[in-house]
Formats: sequence, C-alpha cells, structure tokens
Amino acid sequence: MAAVPDVSSRSLAELISLSGRRAVVTGGARGLGRAIAERLVEAGADVLLADIEVKLADTAAEELGRRGRGRALAAHLDVTDAGSVAAAADLAVREFGGVDIWVNNAGIFPAVPALEMSEETWDGVFAVNARGVFLGAREAARRMSEAGNGGVIVNVVSTAGFRGTAPGLAAYVGSKHAARGITRQLALEFAPFGIRVLGVAPTFVPTEGNMAAAAAAGIPLDSEEILSVMRPGPLGRIGVPDDIARVVLFCASDLAAFMTGSTLLADAGETA
Repeated sequence: MAAVPDVSSRSLAELISLSGRRAVVTGGARGLGRAIAERLVEAGADVLLADIEVKLADTAAEELGRRGRGRALAAHLDVTDAGSVAAAADLAVREFGGVDIWVNNAGIFPAVPALEMSEETWDGVFAVNARGVFLGAREAARRMSEAGNGGVIVNVVSTAGFRGTAPGLAAYVGSKHAARGITRQLALEFAPFGIRVLGVAPTFVPTEGNMAAAAAAGIPLDSEEILSVMRPGPLGRIGVPDDIARVVLFCASDLAAFMTGSTLLADAGETA
C-alpha cells in the first residue's frame, strides 16, 4: 500500500507548485475547463486540454502555452467513449511522460421538464456527467498506478450534487449526485495506490456553455429563471470561472495532500 508523503517540511511555494507534473482537463476548451487549465499551466504543469470541440481546444492550448510555465496541448475527446478516453490518456503519457493530475470537468445540462424528458436525454446526460467521470478516473488511475507515483483525480461536481435545483434538471441533478458518490467510492479504491480523488462543487457560474445551454432551451437570458440562479450568494457577488479554478488548483496541489474523498463546495455559501 502506497502512503501519501508527509509534506510538512516543504515551503508554501513548493506546495502550490505543479512543476514537472502532467495533467489532463476534460472539457478544457472553454468555460470552467479552460480556467482550470490556465491555473494548472501557470502553476507549472503540462496540461492536455481534451475536448470534443478540438478546434476550440487548439486555440485555447496555443494561448495558454504562451502565458504559462507549463506546456499546453489539445486533443479530441468524447468522454462517453471508453476508447476516446483511453486514447487521450495515452497521448498525455506519450507527449508528457505520464499523468499525475486528471480533472473530470466535461458536463452537459439540458433543461427538460421531467414529465417531458425522453430516455435518450436522460441517458445522454448520465453518459457525460457520470459515465464520463468514471471512465476518466479509471483511465487516469490505471496509468497512475502503473507508474507507481500516485496522483490526483478531481471531479467537477456541482451544488446540484447536494440538493435539488431548478425545474427541468432532474437528469443533471441525478448525474451530479452520482458523480459525488463516484468520488467517494473511488477515493477508497484508489487510496492503496497513493491516488487521491476529490470533488469540487461549483454554484452556477456564467460561462459560454451555460449561456449556450439556456439559449438552446429557449430560456431568455433576462428571464426570472436565469436571474434567480445568478443572484449573488452570501459573499455578495456572482462567481467567475477562476473562483472555481483556484479550488481545483488547491485540490491538485500538495496543499491538499492529506485530503481524499471529499467534495468541496465552491458556492459562496449558497448551500450552507
């Protein structure tokens, strides 16, 4: 059984640094994924931005590579396809030399009332938000355990993994509760390999993806439904992607070396 190292003697700069580490961020082309990738690159990690929209990922990787300390590369990834996930993991090993950090960020959230929701829609949401988390974690853990150096898996959950939310999101809420449960279980199963598994649960943060999903559902951006979830929480403002990215960076770094199985709320106190 591998034990996580005692990092008490390291400086704060050493604890937050990801220099020499190799990361994969799913859904890394835009929104929360891009913000997460940007912080990981800034901290020194080499990062693979894996996204189904590979052209957007290429653009993001090029921009981040110019600004960060680590390298940034893009790859096509369909998180619902086991072969695609394995190929992305193999690409990270081939290009970077291994995988130390894997962030399961990709997610979808179509808004359909439960009475009108088809089985296909339900299954599609779970395929991305739950199956995708499992596949990513499994492929990451396989490569981490083979290398024998441990690692960190961070699953982007949601406050919807703790409670119900807006009407029309039954599949999303169910899938995010599943992602939170997967996080807890895999933390137990992967601990003997020195692999930590953590969740980060953001509140609603305006991103390109959120706005596009609202538009696709025919919800006006100035509607009460949208404005109700965008009201400032107890801390007095609406979140931005970097608010979530910093929490993911904490989880991925040695600052959180003694943590596994938890899902950290990044919600300005909304769920308290």
